[in-house]
Amino acid sequence: KKKGMAPADKKASRIAADGAIGQYIHAGSRLGVLVEVNCETDFVARGDKFKELVQNLAMQVAACIDVEYVSPDDVDPAMVEAEREVQMKMEDMLSKPENIRAKIVQGRLDKMVNEKALLKQDYIKDPSKTVDDLVKEISAELGEKISIRRFQKYNLGEGLEKKVDDFAAEVAAQTGQ
Repeated sequence: KKKGMAPADKKASRIAADGAIGQYIHAGSRLGVLVEVNCETDFVARGDKFKELVQNLAMQVAACIDVEYVSPDDVDPAMVEAEREVQMKMEDMLSKPENIRAKIVQGRLDKMVNEKALLKQDYIKDPSKTVDDLVKEISAELGEKISIRRFQKYNLGEGLEKKVDDFAAEVAAQTGQ
């Protein structure tokens, strides 16, 4: 297995400018996902194996509620520092020695960042491997660099304030009471 992954690691420095955009609309049409997956050539992008990967990745994004970014490297450093400050001031940390406190907080931050990174998630169709493992496996199989560039989730009604009607008050207003 490691032999097969070695060529995928060598291809990591190549530029993957071709690829495909995949979509997944969940049953009931309340959740939709777009995902951009890049590869090196249009020949691979048109292949069934690559198209299947793109579709599975879109489904993966839809299934992972907390996912916010592709890789742990994509996280905003300012957000991590702000969270580090909050964690250092938590009650359970104040009783710990300073050197141990920093290690505990770093562990908590790493866990938080990894929980929100798509590449670190367990693959929904085979939980024994991560999404990163899946991408490397397909990359080695196809002989090209494959990378997930970005994704976007759409939840129906997200960000909108719903108007709440008070039927009793409306009736009272119309009857003049």
